[in-house]
Amino acid sequence: MKGKRCPGPIPRREFLQVGALALGGATLPQILAGRASAGEANRDTSVILLYLHGGPSQLETYDLKPNAPVEYRSVFNPIPTNVPGMDICEHLPLQAKLGGKIALVRSLHHEMSSHSDGGIEVLTGKTPVIPDPASQSKSDHPDLGNVLSKMRGTSTSAIPPYVAIPSRTYMTRPTYLGLQHGPLICNDPSRDNYRPPVGQLNAGIDGSRLGDRRFLLGQLDDFRAGADLHGNLDATDEFTQQAFDVLTSPETAAAFDITQESDVLRDQYGRNVWGQSCLLARRLCEAGTAVVSLYINTPQNGPEHTNWDDHIMNAGRPGHFGGYMKTRFPYYDQALATLIEDIYARALDRRIMVVVLGEFGRTPRLSHNADGVGRNHWPQAYTVLFSGGGLHTGQVIGATNSKAEYPLTRPHTPQDVLATIYHHLGVNHESSLVDHAGRPVPILPSGKPIAGLV
Repeated sequence: MKGKRCPGPIPRREFLQVGALALGGATLPQILAGRASAGEANRDTSVILLYLHGGPSQLETYDLKPNAPVEYRSVFNPIPTNVPGMDICEHLPLQAKLGGKIALVRSLHHEMSSHSDGGIEVLTGKTPVIPDPASQSKSDHPDLGNVLSKMRGTSTSAIPPYVAIPSRTYMTRPTYLGLQHGPLICNDPSRDNYRPPVGQLNAGIDGSRLGDRRFLLGQLDDFRAGADLHGNLDATDEFTQQAFDVLTSPETAAAFDITQESDVLRDQYGRNVWGQSCLLARRLCEAGTAVVSLYINTPQNGPEHTNWDDHIMNAGRPGHFGGYMKTRFPYYDQALATLIEDIYARALDRRIMVVVLGEFGRTPRLSHNADGVGRNHWPQAYTVLFSGGGLHTGQVIGATNSKAEYPLTRPHTPQDVLATIYHHLGVNHESSLVDHAGRPVPILPSGKPIAGLV
């Protein structure tokens, strides 16, 4: 009957939060339809990928060379972790206390020296055919999260399989997997007025229409029509019904509601984009999201918070790159260390893997001119950090030469990193997807899980 209320409507605040999901160009029915079509079994594993855009210097983070010539050595001092032989930067003291819960692979390398090409290599495992030095290239293949959205299939959980916080990586796209496998985008959760943004459904000013099933389904239809402008998506009644279930699910709303965490824990993570994004990532993975990508590329609390692209005049700002890194480090160190401790404290360290890397490292030789000091792009050698995931942590894998120029022992590629992640997530990285022409495309063209880590 028109106007009849469904029993047990969820609280208005929870509905408005989940009803504000940003779907990166795809509707909830599309996401659910795509998951069901994959036909793959779910696994209770997740990965949080902290992507340090710009490329952090290996020499100023996890592979310091204090005995190198002065024009090469780190501008910072090393400090010991609680694992003998695993020294890291003096400005990462919280991580230093967690050496036993991290693993450093210091021998990562590839050949792509522009930001977009390096990001494509690292996130998709595919090498761009024609490198673009202007960093405007876009991927021809799906990234890690797109693949997991496709492979995980239908779940009894209403949680989206792939979430990007607080924005998506600009160089990757779902390509031949379809828009429904793009990430659900959540904006900065540290904002005072934070709600998962865009696409908010109208529940009435006072929430009085929240229980009106017909009204909400009409809103879903309007939302779908607004996004499906090119006719490339076809959500059936079944998936519209599932989308309604998602939008009225207290469990889904709760996963995005970081106010349910204690003030003490939120303070421990840090009341900033770094800390609250890591906290939200943990909540989503705990609830069943497969991949959470943290792409924190927005200045925080002032113009000195640039990304990790620490060449001279990064973002047009003169000075010594070490000063910018020291400004960034406390936010990064606090957020990552708290995330790792939180995962282990909740016995989630086998379910959730944390991976930290950028698109490349920095030139071993320092650059100097009248505008400042910096390091340029250097994909030939850099470090990736792992934690959790049931991995053998508390170790360093691989080594670079005395100047951090190239791997000296146990060299590894981005494809090896992705193979390690796929192994944790239960995906056969040697299996194939199908492109627009109907041709099989291997998930990874090469690469093996890193021996000694898995």
